[in-house]
Amino acid sequence: MEKLKLTKKWDKVFPQDMRVKHEKVVFQNRYGIKLAGDVYSPFEGENLPAVAVCGPFGAVKEQSSGLYAQELALRGFLALAFDPSFTGESGGEPRYVASPDINTEDFCAAVDFLSVCPRVDKEKIGILGICGWGGMALNAAAQDTRVKATVASTMYDMTRVTAKGYFDEQDSPAARKEMRQALNAQRTLDYRNGSYELAGGVVDPLPADAPFFVKDYYDYYKTKRGYHPRSLNSNGGWNKTSSLSFLNMPILAYAGEIASAVLLVHGEKAHSCYFSKDAFKLLKGENKELLLIPGAVHTDLYDRKDIIPFDKIEGFYRKYLR
Repeated sequence: MEKLKLTKKWDKVFPQDMRVKHEKVVFQNRYGIKLAGDVYSPFEGENLPAVAVCGPFGAVKEQSSGLYAQELALRGFLALAFDPSFTGESGGEPRYVASPDINTEDFCAAVDFLSVCPRVDKEKIGILGICGWGGMALNAAAQDTRVKATVASTMYDMTRVTAKGYFDEQDSPAARKEMRQALNAQRTLDYRNGSYELAGGVVDPLPADAPFFVKDYYDYYKTKRGYHPRSLNSNGGWNKTSSLSFLNMPILAYAGEIASAVLLVHGEKAHSCYFSKDAFKLLKGENKELLLIPGAVHTDLYDRKDIIPFDKIEGFYRKYLR
């Protein structure tokens, strides 16, 4: 069995709050991949409501997901921030691969862990996905009936943006054929070389004419604000051929069948806001909400505690994790 190497030092991009208990954990998904996580919890209390947190896409638990988890613990939840398969301190080979199926399973594996955690009320488990893991969280909620409430913050649908481009501007069979040809040629090259070429993280140096959303990512991943040595976006990026599996697997196909509660939170000025607006149209029932944050851009919901609506998120979980 794979043995993970977990750092013992505090290496998060946010300060540690000593009012919260923190411990490193390891759990396994149903593909046998070991996942590394950080559990944040109140020092006292049993039968706690619990939330599994992951994202953004290409980030690690030392970034946004850990910040969210620590804040939730301050508010009385047991929160698990984890690294997805093939990334960060989690296991899986080859490295830096993403998969709609396996990464959805990672959320369900986190629910497995929380379901048997001694301090957790297994009837009060929620999940929270940030950026690309917001879409994965919705997919997990559609299949995992143990999940009682889901929050997706500054959500991306990675399958949609891969297959159709931003704002669906490359939504054509010809464009997808060209992408498949390039990615499959890369597969041949990778196999011949015995290694996997990376797509590159956030562009650096930043071009003067870069669009705002690229500058937005740079400001988080490439500066002291959010840079982390294990983050793909801060460094070499994903395995190039990861995109192949996202082309054929729309993860929101059954979003309309999510019976449990869902809260979508997005910055009104975010380039990605259309993902949450369109996902909300798919959801059904009185327990679904869309909250737009005036003036906020995409990465504001990564770490801006003055902008992230933690009071609303806490109230949502309190209402539905009961």
